[in-house]
Amino acid sequence: QVTSFQGIAVRSLCTSSPHDHPEHGRLVYKGNLAKAVLGVKFFSYSTSIFNLFMMPYIMLKTGIGFDSLLIETAFYGLIGFFTFVTPVTLHVLTKGYVVRLYYKDDMDTYTAITYNVILAEKATVFHQKDVKIPDITKMFTTFYAKTKSMLVNPSLFPNPQDYHHLMGYDKSLYFNLEEEKEAGERK
Repeated sequence: QVTSFQGIAVRSLCTSSPHDHPEHGRLVYKGNLAKAVLGVKFFSYSTSIFNLFMMPYIMLKTGIGFDSLLIETAFYGLIGFFTFVTPVTLHVLTKGYVVRLYYKDDMDTYTAITYNVILAEKATVFHQKDVKIPDITKMFTTFYAKTKSMLVNPSLFPNPQDYHHLMGYDKSLYFNLEEEKEAGERK
């Protein structure tokens, strides 16, 4: 592979495609809201930190005083609610959003990249057999990988077969008549 860099030809000796990751495998999914999720969480965290540092200064300089302890407690409670609850709620809602999903063919394992609390990427490795589809459709869950909820957009998989394999839709359906008979006899 030859690329031009400031008029100089640069040869790359990389043997893998740009969508492969040496540790995680082949890239099968890339979420289109990754930058938005990261930006919203960062904005929420930064405004909360700014609020924590500025509120004591504002209170001291303005001399806001309350006659009632109940009103003062309600005021500080409201400020604390928006300072702490908003970032926590955003994290709970977006912690399962899959930024990238890699697949290793030889081991039949997936690696889901999500954002953790401190906005760093977190890798979750799981087998296809660990994927569970929720019985009831949930708002922020497409599937469970072991016990962790994951959210993906099926239309963003470049190859639909990758999504079908992830969800287990490519498995053949067969019925074992003996197991059905035993289950019927137990009832």
